[in-house]
Amino acid sequence: MYIDTSYRPKSDVVCTFYLKPSSGVSLEQAAEAVAAESSIGTWTDISTMNKSIYNMRARVFKIEAGARKTSAIIKVAYPAKLFEPGNMPQILSSIAGNIFGMKSVSALRLLDVNFPKSITKSFPGPRYGILGVRKLLKISDRPLLGTIIKPKIGLSSRDHAKVAYEAWVGGIDIVKDDENLTNQSFNRFKTRVVATLRMRDKAEKETGERKVYMPNITAPYEEMMKRAEFVAAHGGRYVMVDVITAGFSALHSVRKHVKLVLHAHRAMHGAITRSKDFGITMLALAKMLRLVGVDQLHAGTIVGKMEGAKQEVMNVYYALRKKMNVKPVFPVASGGLHPGMVEKLISLLGTDVIIQAGGGVHGHPNGTRAGATAMRQAVDAVMKGVSLVSYAKDHKELASALEKWGPKNR
Repeated sequence: MYIDTSYRPKSDVVCTFYLKPSSGVSLEQAAEAVAAESSIGTWTDISTMNKSIYNMRARVFKIEAGARKTSAIIKVAYPAKLFEPGNMPQILSSIAGNIFGMKSVSALRLLDVNFPKSITKSFPGPRYGILGVRKLLKISDRPLLGTIIKPKIGLSSRDHAKVAYEAWVGGIDIVKDDENLTNQSFNRFKTRVVATLRMRDKAEKETGERKVYMPNITAPYEEMMKRAEFVAAHGGRYVMVDVITAGFSALHSVRKHVKLVLHAHRAMHGAITRSKDFGITMLALAKMLRLVGVDQLHAGTIVGKMEGAKQEVMNVYYALRKKMNVKPVFPVASGGLHPGMVEKLISLLGTDVIIQAGGGVHGHPNGTRAGATAMRQAVDAVMKGVSLVSYAKDHKELASALEKWGPKNR
């Protein structure tokens, strides 16, 4: 009923799954169950089914069984009419909903999803995208440099702002809150925003460069909107949202109503993406987040401390930046980075990337300002085609960073 290997998708949503049947269930039975549960089917025959509805069923049009025939990669085509335009929560409830709880599968992972134009055009996509962010910061070619205030929580609002200032005057473009800093007793949101934006203005006057601060507005939706309005009212240009924990519904509304650059932190994604047997890949999530409209998204590093195989990360970067009918997303490399990794990062990921270093800035032997300068020097070296080791001979901050961490490729 749901397996049709002669079917060729045209204007369908196409999902690629890794599937492993439970004991006593064949690959075909498991594939049928996935297609049925995620479209028009249920566990038994029903009297309310008719030909029109039957034609709306999902179709498994490809099954690539593993060597032992105990697992498979399957491709499922869903008629676009099954989905409400512009509603990502509804789409997820179909292609990544009840199917993950079925007894007939012992492993199920959504590897990829491709949307037809009829679906993509119903979403706004990024408001700014790569070119818009570059225009805002007046940086046309090199990678952008960011840092995360460290320690991630514990600093007072005043000390937070001071650390941000040191990073900016050292050469960093973007300063952001970490994912778990919002409005704690030791660092109130409004006080922090006012103090940090004041330091941003000071840094801009001293450096002659455009600087930005990304405050984390993540909260219950109504409070999140109040925080976004507060940031805008005080001259902020960015907001940051923990998009997985806040949820797609909140993200839809933030994108619609907030006119600032939207930075997406992916905290908690690992609970969804990391298992090779269950969940959703970062690639699939990234495609959805691009449609909903984030401007910047943490996308993996290849090097550094975060999990992610090289090709998996490269696929995410490609999906965020490839040409389509919505603007591209600025991918963010963040997690365990330092100046010695910049050369390798740029060679792998190109220049349309935001390189964020927390410990790699604040852990510099001579402090935050020197760490920021070392990161900027590393980028300058690569853009000039000079090796980090050679450039460090005449740039003491970079030299100190390389002495501590070394020029590393992983």
